[in-house]
Amino acid sequence: MARAHRVAGVAALFITLYTLVFLQTLQVPFIERNTVDEVLPVIPWWLLVLFGSYSLWSLGWGLFTFRDCPEAYHELLSEISEAKNDLRGKGVSVD
Repeated sequence: MARAHRVAGVAALFITLYTLVFLQTLQVPFIERNTVDEVLPVIPWWLLVLFGSYSLWSLGWGLFTFRDCPEAYHELLSEISEAKNDLRGKGVSVD
């Protein structure tokens, strides 16, 4: 769980900093206040869109390169076949 703790710690730090800047407790150096007021509210939406884009890309890439792992492909097909046979043995129609 060391990686999860690191991610949680860094996320808590950034959320705290974001909240302090958003509530105008801290000032952002070298950037004008009106620029900060315009950009700061859209950062959570930008992060959400970024995470969604990364997730879709990751899933798409995994599907695109699935056949590049023939042993995993055959293992998955054999597990599906075993599951179908097990369900047929229990009287469930799978086809």
